[in-house]
Amino acid sequence: MKKIVIAIDGHSSCGKSTTAKLVAAELGYAYIDTGAMYRAVTLYLLENNIGFDDLARIEQALQQMHIAFKRNRRTGRNELCLDGVIREDEIREMRISNLVSEVSVIPAVRHELVRQQQRMGRKRGVVMDGRDIGTTVFPDAEVKLFMTADTYTRALRRQQELADKGENIPLDDIVANLTKRDHIDSTRAESPLRRASDAILLDTSHITIDEQVDFVLERVSAALFAHAVQLTGNTPQGH
Repeated sequence: MKKIVIAIDGHSSCGKSTTAKLVAAELGYAYIDTGAMYRAVTLYLLENNIGFDDLARIEQALQQMHIAFKRNRRTGRNELCLDGVIREDEIREMRISNLVSEVSVIPAVRHELVRQQQRMGRKRGVVMDGRDIGTTVFPDAEVKLFMTADTYTRALRRQQELADKGENIPLDDIVANLTKRDHIDSTRAESPLRRASDAILLDTSHITIDEQVDFVLERVSAALFAHAVQLTGNTPQGH
């Protein structure tokens, strides 16, 4: 069966990553969390005292650091490794969330990570979520979705996520963080957050994760069916 690229873009904390992981597991595809990659760069710059305006050191750092994903056999999760060490928990901390959009606007960072993402997905059979997957990384993705939800709902989800990891953050602080990130992501000059013209809009404010996954899988089935018809000129049996 043909393997495709599924590009899921959208705002923070609207369920992109959870949905993408479950869709990938259902299809037996690789899952790539591009947001984690930008978080990893942010963590690396902070730990190495590299200023976000020090472009020469940032470009050097991008060539030195190694970002990869490793499957945790115990949990089944793909976890981000930075220079061979799993840093999944650190990159999800609020201090990284507060700064990641500032790092994401740096052209050298975007160019390098987009290059890596395209390499990861060149054989297809991937579910990739982020901000610019359907517009910049894989504009030829067979299935594109743009996910969103109202800010308050997103903030509550993010607050619970952080609480589960031992970070108790006031809701107002999270709303402010999401609003700031939305603005930076949507107005940056380099591949801003926007809905691709052929992306399907999915508002997750009032639907469950299972409903989100089913929605995506239905679009995948439709795309694969359309490809089969185009390839053979016949309607496959059972349809």
